[in-house]
Amino acid sequence: MERTYDIEAVRKEFPALDRTHNGRPAVYLDGPGGSQMARPSIAAMLRYMEAGGANLHGAFPTSFETEEILAEAREASAAFLGARPDEIAFGANMTTLTYGISRALSREWNSNSEIVVTELDHRANVDPWIQAAEDRGAKIRWVRLDPDALTLDEEDIENAINENTKLVAVGLASNIVGTVTDVARVSEMAHAFGVLVAVDAVHAAPHIPVDRVALGADILTCSAYKFFGPHVGVAAIKGELFENLGVYKVEPAPNYSPDKLETGTQNHEGIAGVKGALDFIASLGDGETMRERLLSGMENIEEYEDALAGKLRAALRETPSVKIYSAPEGVRKTPTVAFRAEGISPREICERMAAEGYFIGDGHFYASTVVERLGLREEGVVRVGLAPYTSEEEVEGFVGSLRSGFSQEPRAKSQERSERPS
Repeated sequence: MERTYDIEAVRKEFPALDRTHNGRPAVYLDGPGGSQMARPSIAAMLRYMEAGGANLHGAFPTSFETEEILAEAREASAAFLGARPDEIAFGANMTTLTYGISRALSREWNSNSEIVVTELDHRANVDPWIQAAEDRGAKIRWVRLDPDALTLDEEDIENAINENTKLVAVGLASNIVGTVTDVARVSEMAHAFGVLVAVDAVHAAPHIPVDRVALGADILTCSAYKFFGPHVGVAAIKGELFENLGVYKVEPAPNYSPDKLETGTQNHEGIAGVKGALDFIASLGDGETMRERLLSGMENIEEYEDALAGKLRAALRETPSVKIYSAPEGVRKTPTVAFRAEGISPREICERMAAEGYFIGDGHFYASTVVERLGLREEGVVRVGLAPYTSEEEVEGFVGSLRSGFSQEPRAKSQERSERPS
């Protein structure tokens, strides 16, 4: 029997949805900046902290339990990303992990080396690589964004890669316009020259199934606070590459992977929460193994979100004065929509919508090159992002409030009240 997507059951797993603002239910449409946490993730963190935490390698129960929790989270993260447990490393966030990996890899770069970055990416998958290349005198090549199609120029990618290229950094999905890039094709082009591929899956991971091997990613990074968990970064690094990675670390720290990349004491309760978040995703799917349930769960999420995003885009296109920035029909996208409205700044739109209980974002969202190419750097765009807990009624209410708000004065900030759920 085919499972149906029970939005009400899903919503019950997110206690933050009980919050109100100005007497209205809070509607979280800011998921691309960070999702709300699922109950299993919150519960896992509480269980760890209430049972007594400890550091690793001790001869007592709380230390043993901490090691077991980390191992379970590593196994679940591997299942989520299509990797092996010993390929998974945790860190403060994706950006911090990428800086550590880039410094390690660049030790072997020189003035003859080249790297490739793209105009579509979040700067967290651009600047760590650029700065490492500059330190070594390596050349930097940019892959152009087509500002009309909001996709990367595939021919430009192919032309950028050559026998001197050491690494290609590419995002799986754009955190500002939602475009999903054919990373497997990029990896195929890169691997033909023996080039490493670093994939930013931060924005993609909450919305579409991810498989490190199928994508051809030598390095794949994401962050749990985007997929219903806590602020913990996750990296999946191809085993052979990881084993030979000369990371910067303190001398007594382990020389084996993945521990050598996990500098300092980790966020143990947060890592417990990562496992809880993945348990939630798995609960939405079917299968015999954790990987099967996670894939099935993500497929169900994508199907639900894609249909809802289609309705949102169609409604915004029919809204006077609104221009949305989205790849054409037929291009795979996450449920993230960027737009501008004539005569009203992105910040003013966000303030007006917040007064109505709709939480959305404005700016460049660290995808600064994208907004520059769109000619919108000064104020950026409005970004609306859907999540597995977003209801059709919330989308309809948002569009209705947006349309009516264009002709109203913004509500005074002093009148705004926000009530936390009890």
